[in-house]
Amino acid sequence: MDSTLKKRKFNKDRQFLNSMMVGNENEEEDGSEYPSDTSILLNRGSTKETVVLFQKESVWATAIQMFIPFLLAGFGMVAASLLLDKVQHWPVYQNVSEVYILVPALLGLKGNLEMTLCSRLSTHANLGHLDSKKQKTSLIVGNIALILCQAIVVGFLASLAAVVFGWIPKGIVNIQHALLLSASSIVTAFAASFVLGLVMVGVIIFSRHFHINPDNVATPIAAGLGDLTTLAVLSYFASLFYRTIDSHPWLTPTLIVLGLGLVPLWAYIASENKYTREVLFSGWSPVISAMIISSAGGLILDFTVSQFKGVAVFQLIINGVGGNLVAVQASRISTELHSQGEPGYLPETMQVCISPCSAFCDEKKTSHTGTAKMLMLMVVPGHLIFSYMISYLQAGHTSFTIIFMAVYLSAALLQVFLLLYIAQVLTLSMWRAGVDPDNSAIPYLTALGDLLGTMLLGIAFQFLYLIGDGDSDVGD
Repeated sequence: MDSTLKKRKFNKDRQFLNSMMVGNENEEEDGSEYPSDTSILLNRGSTKETVVLFQKESVWATAIQMFIPFLLAGFGMVAASLLLDKVQHWPVYQNVSEVYILVPALLGLKGNLEMTLCSRLSTHANLGHLDSKKQKTSLIVGNIALILCQAIVVGFLASLAAVVFGWIPKGIVNIQHALLLSASSIVTAFAASFVLGLVMVGVIIFSRHFHINPDNVATPIAAGLGDLTTLAVLSYFASLFYRTIDSHPWLTPTLIVLGLGLVPLWAYIASENKYTREVLFSGWSPVISAMIISSAGGLILDFTVSQFKGVAVFQLIINGVGGNLVAVQASRISTELHSQGEPGYLPETMQVCISPCSAFCDEKKTSHTGTAKMLMLMVVPGHLIFSYMISYLQAGHTSFTIIFMAVYLSAALLQVFLLLYIAQVLTLSMWRAGVDPDNSAIPYLTALGDLLGTMLLGIAFQFLYLIGDGDSDVGD
């Protein structure tokens, strides 16, 4: 194919994708087909333009593809919720209540770091960057160093936030408890990020080897394993440090100094890698802001659990379900934006300021109404399945009465409704401001999911108490 014909063919394909028309005429004149993907990929600076087209799926096809990974991630959240229901009775949770503030912050941090890691490595895998052994090693080392650097720093900041939020109602700070929180947070963030990072790398390489799209499998596995792993590590080390707080007072400050001392090393390794250098310097604001928002949710959890023990087993589920569903919507909106231009250019067919009803019903103002409604339809079946698992395992302090399920499901539906609307507005606002939502939107949205979920769950239990539901806190 000569250069003129090649350029004409490229422009035709670009116009085809920009108009969002769907079809199967993706063949070149030599009979080859373009692979299915989510965006146009241009090799800028190269004489060869690579066009990758995505065949748009129906809403029901998307629902089928999403529901199974959604369930797999949910089973991991149920396991983590059952664990939280057990460890809340441990002495460290009873006597150092600020640990509750760390739970949403660290679980949210883990989710944000692992989701962005999966997104970056999946993109490199689909572009063939993991096929070369040298390039594969460089990508893995750079990304692992990056998430370790971010995990330690943000984990330490999360512990400081927990100390501050714990000081606000009490007016005093226990130095030993503050050191315990910092050491537990740093060790948990480091250990969980290292283990989960290696698991995600293995999953993505395995998927690439067997010609499976890692985008379809990596994130559910990260969501399924992440909450359980992080909560288990946090509970173990917090309990260990609590038992040794008097006999080995030097342990916690030593670990804090050691953890922070390794930050320059991980930062140096990440800065020397061309694939992670930009994220190292520009990816802090969303992660830190999300941590602060999640810590506010942890403060609400700390207050609510002190009154209603039954909240603990549902907190991770309602937050996880909302975060996973809104991440799907934000990713789909971002993909469409990337297919139509660069950050800063907002197509005329997309509006930032729309009403909540328009986000779900008006196809003239947004092309994602179908997905939004489909995701809303997944809320009730998902929560019913997860609640049945909790009831079957006889976990928690709450009996599943009709009144309880009606109030609980109402809170869950309201949470996801608000998150999906916020995702529509926030993602388009970031894009119009020249910010890539792939790197920034999901941390904010998952943190807001933690805050809204914990707040609405607390209101639901308070409402049940006020109407005299005697089963709202069985066992206490």
